[in-house]
Amino acid sequence: MNLHRIDLVSLSLFNLVARTGSISQGAELAMLAVGAASKRVTDLESAFGVPLLERHSRGVKLTLAGEALYQHVQLILSDVDRMSADLSDHARGLLGVVRLWANTSAVTQFLPSELTCFSKLQPGIRIELNEADSHEVVMAVLDGRADLGIFADRTPVLGLQTLPYRRDTLVLVVPQGHALARRKKVAFAEAVDFDFVSLTQATSLAQRLELASGQISKPLRIRIQVRSFDAMCQMVASGLGIAVLPVAAAQPLCRALGLRLIELSDDWVERQLLLGARDLDVLTRPVRGLLDHLLTC
Repeated sequence: MNLHRIDLVSLSLFNLVARTGSISQGAELAMLAVGAASKRVTDLESAFGVPLLERHSRGVKLTLAGEALYQHVQLILSDVDRMSADLSDHARGLLGVVRLWANTSAVTQFLPSELTCFSKLQPGIRIELNEADSHEVVMAVLDGRADLGIFADRTPVLGLQTLPYRRDTLVLVVPQGHALARRKKVAFAEAVDFDFVSLTQATSLAQRLELASGQISKPLRIRIQVRSFDAMCQMVASGLGIAVLPVAAAQPLCRALGLRLIELSDDWVERQLLLGARDLDVLTRPVRGLLDHLLTC
């Protein structure tokens, strides 16, 4: 394979051709002449020794080899963009960037104050925070999109190395006047007969509730699914159901909306959040600094 014939311009062009299904449109987006673009694609096919495109009168279609290359090209170009951003940060005097992915519980309850404190102590390190479901956080760390991840226990870690981060407690949230509103503590089995407002099924919280309901052989009556704790409480306040949320996230929302917060007596309401990385022994200095800060806050 003639690797010297493979360059970023050609890979970027191939990415555009694959996306548009047209060599001429890809050439236009890459600001190349159609003839020059066509030659670059042909050179790529010669370098790899396989056809990458099926050419038709209406455009082009990726071959199996072309589809494989397209997947690799997206990763390569993403890494190049990230490299450019990192070096640009250094040029501006930043010491480094840490890509942190975390689930909603961590983002809502703990990270605002902890990241603010870290930024004051380490102003030369920029934090890129992405909120996602726990399983998405694990996958982001595994495939290199994230340096660190924070996710709920019971999430398959798929080989990540983990450390305990924070504990939180789940509570029941009901509107004023609800049949359970005067109770200080209830068992989850007493609540499942009512309609529920839930996060989407992919979240660790929704999966925990589904498992708990399965253990008592009472399926949850989910009336509506939303994507944030704030939206859950808004729906509860509107009378669309009751909900289970982490206590630290629920308290300010309940005060603002006049909702009742009730303890749950079940063991599973105590949760452990985990910090995860691919290899805790080979972290860069900025990543290690943030990890140590989060563990000692």
